[in-house]
Amino acid sequence: MKDSPAAYLIVDDSVQAKKYARKMELVKCQYSGNEGGLVQGIGVVNLVHTDGEDYFPIDFRIYAKDMDGKTKNDHFRAMVLNAKQDKDLQANTVLFDSWYGSWENLKLMHQLEMVFFTTLKSNRMVSLSKEAGYIHLDEIDWTDERLKYGVAVKLKKVPFRVRLFKVVTPNGGHRLG
Repeated sequence: MKDSPAAYLIVDDSVQAKKYARKMELVKCQYSGNEGGLVQGIGVVNLVHTDGEDYFPIDFRIYAKDMDGKTKNDHFRAMVLNAKQDKDLQANTVLFDSWYGSWENLKLMHQLEMVFFTTLKSNRMVSLSKEAGYIHLDEIDWTDERLKYGVAVKLKKVPFRVRLFKVVTPNGGHRLG
């Protein structure tokens, strides 16, 4: 594994489908993006290290809130802290989807002085300036300049500004992050 400050950590979750499990511990009905709906399975939160060429799983947690009381976001923070403090990984950028874009997780990234890339849900409240107050993310006016350079916004409960970009997907949709 080629670890350096230029390396990345990727956090994502998956469901190990157990279609025929009836009385298997940890199996519950949960959403699977792979299946596009609810499945019986075991939820796993994964942490992967990459230098852009090679990918190494370095941590995982079983998502079983009924048993341990921990959310996926609790696992996210524990794994990132473990990677940085216990494993002393140098990777300085974290990539994760909107599920992990909570204010607690963003604050942790800031405290650890890490760069992060994520998407945000359209119902997030953002402020372009103190005078303007908060608006829903999907209410931002995307001028040509903002599309090119992004826009600095303040998220509710996050004590620092983030740069937001609008990314147009190949099918014509868009993501904000």
